[in-house]
Amino acid sequence: MELWKLLVASGFFLASWVLGAGGENLPVCSFPAIYNFGDSNSDTGGISAAFEPIRAPYGEAFFHKPAGRDSDGRLIIDFIAERLRLPYLSAYLNSLGTNYRHGANFATGGSTIRRPNETIYEYGISPFSLDMQTTQFLQFKARSAELYREAKNPSDRSTLPNPQDFAKALYTFDIGQNDLSVGFRKLSFDQIRAALPDILNQLATAVRRIYEQGGRSFWIHNTGPIGCLPVNLFYNLNPPPGYLDDHGCVKGQNDIAIEFNRQLKDRVIKLRAELPQAAITYVDVYAAKYGLISSAKTEGFADPMKVCCGYHVKYDHVWCGNKGMVNGSEVYGPSCQTPSSYISWDGVHYTQGANQWVANHILNGSLSSNPPTPITQACHRS
Repeated sequence: MELWKLLVASGFFLASWVLGAGGENLPVCSFPAIYNFGDSNSDTGGISAAFEPIRAPYGEAFFHKPAGRDSDGRLIIDFIAERLRLPYLSAYLNSLGTNYRHGANFATGGSTIRRPNETIYEYGISPFSLDMQTTQFLQFKARSAELYREAKNPSDRSTLPNPQDFAKALYTFDIGQNDLSVGFRKLSFDQIRAALPDILNQLATAVRRIYEQGGRSFWIHNTGPIGCLPVNLFYNLNPPPGYLDDHGCVKGQNDIAIEFNRQLKDRVIKLRAELPQAAITYVDVYAAKYGLISSAKTEGFADPMKVCCGYHVKYDHVWCGNKGMVNGSEVYGPSCQTPSSYISWDGVHYTQGANQWVANHILNGSLSSNPPTPITQACHRS
């Protein structure tokens, strides 16, 4: 039996009816598919298919091999699929071993909302920005419908989406972190703030394009506390007073992320008015991730600034799964012994254990607002 079916059979999922936000009983949404747009926080193999495959020890904690994910195991999008009783998403860009019957993943590691003006070979920024991902979705929708119509027998349709399912699917977004990281490299904080309205207007345009194609249920993550990524301190071992907050995070970067999220929430409210048939859920992933970081010890995790995978000693850094020269000797960047006790996998991305903790705190609806909406009820317009 396939892994996702085993997880369903294990009783991992919610009952068929749950208590709604207003005290009313609402039926669980029957999402037949998930279509995801994002960056490495939700990429399940896109950037690996398009460029160089992600190597071991990535993926080994759950998949027992590299699985196109920037983690030791599952990502939040994988836990979303489990919660909705759906298989893990195949990457749109992956041409081998894929099945799109229950959705597709257009996310790629390094993606931004706005089009990049640099190549992936400089700083790892993907050429597949959000407008490209939505264009790929439109092409996928049209082409798959054509193939579905032309199919001669059921087996030919088994890996294709049912055209009727696009209107019933859940559309998930987790993107924007790289727009901020690019800004931190190139712009002042004031310049980044000035760019936020355009960045968020482009995200809204992507939602609108999918709505015009019949999409009705949207689950939108805000951006996480980017200032809490350990990579920020790899080459800054002695930050000045006031640079970090009480949990070791870069305060100025988190302030920008908070402003991004404030404007994103306002934009979602406007979208609800502009798209009258859409159910749009704004999800406070920042609160979940920062909550984990600020309570790491009590939640059973190591210091959130410690990195599980890679060689990181003072100013010498060999990235996870790579080899490098340190003081004339070749050094490998290995995994730690207990990834499940770490929050940071490689200095930028979260471990499976941290992803699962965050998923458990967002999928129940406690960190979505107006009104609180569990993902199993995300088809109901508020």
